[in-house]
Amino acid sequence: MVIIMKVKFIGESDPVYMINGKVYDVISIEKGWYRIVDEEGEDYLYPPELFEVIDEGGD
Repeated sequence: MVIIMKVKFIGESDPVYMINGKVYDVISIEKGWYRIVDEEGEDYLYPPELFEVIDEGGD
């Protein structure tokens, strides 16, 4: 799995899906949405307005 950038979730916490303030790895961008592996270990698309970009390089 290639990590293309790191983002911090700034939306409302849901321990099953995303936790506010936690940094997640973006594994792809599709039609402007971020594909991220959530707290269940599944990858889903999320709208970018729910995140703050931390590292555009992913390293």
